[in-house]
Amino acid sequence: MIVNSVNFLIFFLVVFFVYYFPLKGHAKAQNIWLLLASYFFYGFAEWKMIPLLFAATVIFYGLGLAIGSNAGTKPKRSSYLTTLGVVLGLGLLLYFKYLNFFIQSFSSFFNAVGLKTHWSVFHILLPIGISFFTFKLISYVIEVHRKNMEPCRNFVDFATYIAFFPTILSGPIDRPKPFLAQLSKARGFDEDLATIGLKRILWGMFMKTCVADRLSIYGDAVFGHALHHNGVSLGFATLLYPIQMYADFAGYSEMAIGVGCLLGIKITENFKRPFFSQNIAEYWRKWHISLTGWLTDYVFMPLNVKFRDMEKWGSIFAIIITFILIGMWHGAAWTFALFGLYHGLLYIPLMLSGTFFKKKKVKKTESGLPPFNAVLKMIGTFLLVSFGLILFRSASLAEAGMVVKKIATEPGPLFFDYQTLINGLLCMLILFFKDFWDEYRSEKQLFSKGIINRYRYELTLAGYALLILFFGVLDGNQFIYFKF
Repeated sequence: MIVNSVNFLIFFLVVFFVYYFPLKGHAKAQNIWLLLASYFFYGFAEWKMIPLLFAATVIFYGLGLAIGSNAGTKPKRSSYLTTLGVVLGLGLLLYFKYLNFFIQSFSSFFNAVGLKTHWSVFHILLPIGISFFTFKLISYVIEVHRKNMEPCRNFVDFATYIAFFPTILSGPIDRPKPFLAQLSKARGFDEDLATIGLKRILWGMFMKTCVADRLSIYGDAVFGHALHHNGVSLGFATLLYPIQMYADFAGYSEMAIGVGCLLGIKITENFKRPFFSQNIAEYWRKWHISLTGWLTDYVFMPLNVKFRDMEKWGSIFAIIITFILIGMWHGAAWTFALFGLYHGLLYIPLMLSGTFFKKKKVKKTESGLPPFNAVLKMIGTFLLVSFGLILFRSASLAEAGMVVKKIATEPGPLFFDYQTLINGLLCMLILFFKDFWDEYRSEKQLFSKGIINRYRYELTLAGYALLILFFGVLDGNQFIYFKF
């Protein structure tokens, strides 16, 4: 049951009605209902993994209480328990997501050097959303250990935080303290928050069905048969893929945030118009913000402190390790590891020049537009991101190498699927126009006078709905990040 499906609409209407009518004003009852709904939602996707999710929740709930009770009087025991929690969380990921990868990699290495092995991989079912809920579990025990929050003593609240149905499959990765604080009090229907939520749901649906799913038809046709396409077509598909990924993943995040708003719960932001970034550091501050922030706080910063004697090179090593982990978080393959390494290496010029920690706001021209040199930097950053995503999109290193070689050496006519691509490109322009307006003209209304301004919210919703009906691919395509 995915967010852009009729099944989800029916499910959510039931959740919404019970949540606000019989249970209005009763925080505990609302949380129990959310927990039941979340487990039903997760079970609808993968019921065999419900016991794993529940067992992990129980264990980390107990660890949080134990860490909190020992933090003041027995700090060493608290540290050991926190380490245990981190190891258990990483152990879940290593077993379910990476065990077979390491078996195959070591077996291939030993066979290559003449040491024959007969290792076989295990039949392991990858739990959907494991990369997201394990990071929630790990961040919880770390935050309790750091005394940034008190341990949650209400099991229902904690279990709801871990399994919250809008975010369990593809994020965003909420931090425990602000999320749990919202569950401590009853939620009444907030009309202002609900109007924002409805608008974000429809915009996310537009991004997914009209942009991502349209562009994916072209991308799948080209990358799925890369051997039979020339470098021009592969290059064009490479430039479209970052936009497809953005519309797909940010579209899901918009819908998840919108659903949260309708339930009176604010979910962390996950994207902030990343293609208006002037360098790779700025790009990652705007792309998958919840993951980047998580790894910055729990991986990069501790490593940066550990390597501080090495000065700038210590920070470089810390950032490279962090980005290799970001790459591997996305999947158990060497393509993802090299994807992370590639992005880590792009940070080296920023680190050496001292611009990594500088966050300068783009100065606008008198017309409210970014200056020409800033636009050139944005284009350059987009091209670097697009090139790196060849690794992300390819099934193997050999396939990635073939795509790069073809782009560099095989000119030819552009493969252009008019029926699907024209609509996709039109919707892509609408997406970029909205992002541009939000980035540079957000203080101004597009229509400041007259009846259009008076009914701009209603007209916006109607416009999104019409775009989805006319241009959307309404066949319930899964989201790219479900597999991570």
